[in-house]
Amino acid sequence: MPKSQLLEKMRAEIRLRHYSLRTEQSYIHWVRRFILFHNKRHPAEMGEREVTAYLTHLAVDRKVSASTQNQALSAILFLYRQVLDIKLEWLDEVIRAKRPQHLPVILSRKEINILLDEIPGTNGLIARLLYGTGMRKMECLRLRIQDMDFSYRQITVRSGKGEKDRVTLMPDCLTDSLQEHLARVRRLHRMDIDEGYGEVYLPYALERKYPNAGRSWSWQFVVPAAKRSADPHTGVIRRHHWYEDNVSRAIREALRRSGINKHVSVHTLRHSFATHLLEDGYDIRTVQELLGHKNVKTTQIYTHVLNRGGRGVRSPLDVR
Repeated sequence: MPKSQLLEKMRAEIRLRHYSLRTEQSYIHWVRRFILFHNKRHPAEMGEREVTAYLTHLAVDRKVSASTQNQALSAILFLYRQVLDIKLEWLDEVIRAKRPQHLPVILSRKEINILLDEIPGTNGLIARLLYGTGMRKMECLRLRIQDMDFSYRQITVRSGKGEKDRVTLMPDCLTDSLQEHLARVRRLHRMDIDEGYGEVYLPYALERKYPNAGRSWSWQFVVPAAKRSADPHTGVIRRHHWYEDNVSRAIREALRRSGINKHVSVHTLRHSFATHLLEDGYDIRTVQELLGHKNVKTTQIYTHVLNRGGRGVRSPLDVR
């Protein structure tokens, strides 16, 4: 099979399993880099030695992180198992890089308020939702109108990490802002309909099962993009969800203006949500469910802040 056809077959196998577009792009990227590294040899002609050499190159020469190296390995494993259908014993014995255990960066409540006050408009609403609900960035951006339940003050997160659904809270202080925002979104959707558009992407081929659902209000994104664009899979002109880099850029700019000297990312809002709930005395199992963690051990990492430093021990300098 020619290499160009190989990548197209890999793309088809990824889409067959409903992997995200970002995963598809990442896997194709790493397999292409793997092939180029070995002078465009076909992967079927290579084996354990070539895979190990490439992973070593990434770690030693490129100095990539453990998570990046593991992502490249996952892409190569997918290629051999699912695309080439090569069952080699060494595939199961390839050792993944050990990811370092870093403690999450947490913002205090005062720092959160300072940061959020510096983020205006739609990005500000998204940032408040992330901190107020504990959602991941893409979970928030993929919300549909039908996922917002104002009566019960809750938000349903569909197909989160691990393809699991869960329910999280809707902050009371955001209900008015959210309803005003949705009123603007509805006007935008009506304008799209009037101009011959208004159809939104539906997951899992639902557009074939329910041909008109894509134009319905309930399936529209809670935070739609500022302008319409072509669907990367089909080329159909649609209004997708808000561009994810807009949120990251807004938080970086707000951090610079706020003067907060911490390494803050979008995910810091989720970390702070969990820590502040634990500080307020909520049960760790409750926080685990709200975050969508499979194992409570993942949630326990946030308890380090509650120890107030070195496991709650007072420094001898303070008790002289």
